Amino acid sequence: MKGIKKSLTEEYLYLDFSHQMEGCIFPLHTSVTLFLLSYCDCKIFKVGLVLTKESTDISLKNVSQWTRLCELTIPLAIENFLKESSDQHPTIPAEILQLERKLSEPVRVHNDDKLRRQKLKQQKAAGVGPAHAKSKVLRQETSEELDSSSKSLELQVAFSKLAVYEEPATTNREPSHIRKAKVSDLPPLEHVFAEGLYFTLADIVLLPCIHHFLAIICKKLSEKLIEFPLLAAWYQRIQEVPRVKTAASQCGIQFLHLPELLTTLKEQDANLSEVPGVEEQNDTSFLGGPRPTMTKLMEKGIEVMFSPHPCPTWTLDWNSLPAAVSPKEGKMSSDRALRKQQQLNNLVYVVTSQAKPGDRIVDFCSGGGHVGIVLAHMLPSCQVTLIENKELSLIRAKKRSDELGLSNIWFIQANMEYFTGMFNIGVALHACGVATDMVIEHCIKTRAAFVTCPCCYGFIQNTSKFNFPKSEQFKKTLSYKEHMILCRFADQTAVQLPAQRRLIGKQCMCLVDLDRARAAEERGYSVQVISMEPESCSPKNNMIVGVPI
Repeated sequence: MKGIKKSLTEEYLYLDFSHQMEGCIFPLHTSVTLFLLSYCDCKIFKVGLVLTKESTDISLKNVSQWTRLCELTIPLAIENFLKESSDQHPTIPAEILQLERKLSEPVRVHNDDKLRRQKLKQQKAAGVGPAHAKSKVLRQETSEELDSSSKSLELQVAFSKLAVYEEPATTNREPSHIRKAKVSDLPPLEHVFAEGLYFTLADIVLLPCIHHFLAIICKKLSEKLIEFPLLAAWYQRIQEVPRVKTAASQCGIQFLHLPELLTTLKEQDANLSEVPGVEEQNDTSFLGGPRPTMTKLMEKGIEVMFSPHPCPTWTLDWNSLPAAVSPKEGKMSSDRALRKQQQLNNLVYVVTSQAKPGDRIVDFCSGGGHVGIVLAHMLPSCQVTLIENKELSLIRAKKRSDELGLSNIWFIQANMEYFTGMFNIGVALHACGVATDMVIEHCIKTRAAFVTCPCCYGFIQNTSKFNFPKSEQFKKTLSYKEHMILCRFADQTAVQLPAQRRLIGKQCMCLVDLDRARAAEERGYSVQVISMEPESCSPKNNMIVGVPI
């Protein structure tokens, strides 16, 4: 046994090292990598620092603006800030100001309507009035507040995912006055972590950067602390995440204490409440509703038009399938599980109609694996890959897969832009905002068929990779602002809204997806926009089905 052990090749990871200053290893990307390895408790290889005179150029291609901000521009900006900190008054990086603004924006997540109604219910139970519900005033949560019984809904949801707190109990049906509340009257969700409610890789990357930034601010520019209340709140909150303090200690990061800042912030609530949110800034863009835009399209011969469903009555025999195949095995109510089954009926029928033995199928934004697991079970001769950036979701999917004994399924934890493999069919159920466009783009570049069900139309906006409208036909008719109007109203399909308003929302959904379809057709695809059956399976019930010609 000893001979075998010695024969194993030892793995090494070499990182750039230029110098060390005030406890920070340069380049800052090396500090970030060391913290990530410590947080993951990675021991599969040894780490070596290689002396370099200058930092290696880093480029991130084909990534979102948010990924670029967190993984490239903020580390580089703070690195320059630290180098300039010997000056009397170093300039605050614009990237830090941008991050502070991002943290002030309302959080939008899939199913956020349900969470916002739970928050409204919680606020009414606590006697909080509407004015407080809508305010953007910062709430600083210290570790003592996190242990109190008055934790915010966002904190409960966020930390339940990390197994720090028990997940808040929910009922299948909210009281009538909560269900009937207008969407405009619902309180916004606030940031707990960098991307919103959930702890992600972005938080791990940002922590060493923000720590060293705040250390210089506290030491040399303490009066500037008040300009970063949300960043300071995030900095304190992230310390409550399991293993963060241990990993930080291993990397020589001694967390700062900001009690004076907390006291000062309470006195500045009024000023913070004046910071405009994104929704407030955009309100003037949507005066008049979507009808003028829809009329403009009709005048150019572009009308709401769905392709017929290929088999509206087809359904899987869920009762005969193993329990682990059903979404009922996931964390959801029986009503929601039924709707999820209905959604899967639609996607599975289309995919199984197209798939051939040996095909590679990729389930993008796979979440807990509802789509991928069913496909892997129904198509044993195909290879199915699940791509998801949330570890806990993939763990749940892997557990269900193991129960079924599936041998044709693979799991990749990553943002979809990092996936470069070849495949034949790409699927995505309720990929949020431009994530749907990213999935379609992946498929087109690979000449793969795609079956997508879009979601969160209100998140659609121009990025470094996509400009809207996408198709030449829509570009000739609509401006970007007019396209945004369609996207905003396409999100107004919730079941509690009036029927006429839901109908307009459905029409806007169709027009946004027709633009996506036309853009794919211009690149050699045959594309259909289909309404899933039954329509009650989801407020976001469109399918975009594309096949290369």
